[in-house]
Amino acid sequence: MSTTAANALTARWASSLDGEQTVLSGAGVYPLLALLAPYAAGPARDELLAVAPEPARFDLDRSPTTRLALATWARRDLRLTDRWLREVPAAMRGELTGDEAQDQRALDEWAATHTDGLVPRMPVQVTPDTAMVLASALSLLTEWAEPFRDARCEPAGGPWRGRRLAGLGRLSHDLDALRVADTAAGPLSLLTVRGTADVDVVLALGAPGRTAAEVLPAAIGGLGAPSALPVAAGPGVTEQVVDAYDDRPELYVSTVGFTVSADHDLLKRPATFGLATATGDGDHFPGIARLLSVSQARQSATATFSATGFRAAVVTALSVRAGSAPPRLTARRRRVRLDVDRPFGFLAVHRFTGLVLLAGWVTDPTVRG
Repeated sequence: MSTTAANALTARWASSLDGEQTVLSGAGVYPLLALLAPYAAGPARDELLAVAPEPARFDLDRSPTTRLALATWARRDLRLTDRWLREVPAAMRGELTGDEAQDQRALDEWAATHTDGLVPRMPVQVTPDTAMVLASALSLLTEWAEPFRDARCEPAGGPWRGRRLAGLGRLSHDLDALRVADTAAGPLSLLTVRGTADVDVVLALGAPGRTAAEVLPAAIGGLGAPSALPVAAGPGVTEQVVDAYDDRPELYVSTVGFTVSADHDLLKRPATFGLATATGDGDHFPGIARLLSVSQARQSATATFSATGFRAAVVTALSVRAGSAPPRLTARRRRVRLDVDRPFGFLAVHRFTGLVLLAGWVTDPTVRG
């Protein structure tokens, strides 16, 4: 199913991250790759289908928290095939006038409109050779079923030692919200912060020194699985027996608020997205028009985790150029306490489908005002 393929794309992308703070969305890229794949030919088609083997059917149409919009724009003089015009809904097809400034304004306005202004500009630039642009906009807004409260957070050790951070604390009796996964990256503490509707955020804390490239793919692989290790074995977890009025177990979570934004050039690792061949000159998309190849592929994303909820937006865009004669093609095939007080990962997950909407890594949390 497309959810599985999109999650695999997010995990593969995350495995190439360095240690910097970031946020990304394979779910934002996948619909564009899946849209292009059926209209591609030769090695370009094979590579796209390997990454996006089926149409993007994420079942988000009725989601109260999440919106996904797709659109394409083609230059007026580009001779589109009858098949493209027949199969791609007219509502998804726009026009590029050839006036670069005017076209850029229109694309930027689309990005801002479909993300409530969180991403104010289209991540690709209109240039003289831009023949077509394909874009997706993913936005989500959810409130926590159990809000956090503001709390003091000044870590005594680790990379954030001595910093006055915007701490968040929450006490509950739901120990099932915390699982410990046994992964190739070692034990991971996975805390599900449940939203009021259909999106949850999973905080993923690994052992000190574990990187985003290790933790995030392992966290995605551990989604939905039961706790494989005792809770006390989880990084950042301590457990004790305390005096209380009843015997209900407690879970206290201490974490930090954050806002993470990032811009990504997907063509720095084109093979990850099935675009290695499609970026070279050639007749890669004959189902759309003659002599097309991908010239830009970028994503802009932002996410905010606060005491009351989670808000995020992603815009992904591919720019396509029209080329000259194609070259000859060659084939290629109890009380439990969790302290999140050092760099950690997060996943925004659509609860009913398991689709990972965003994945991110936090190294620079919000400071206390």
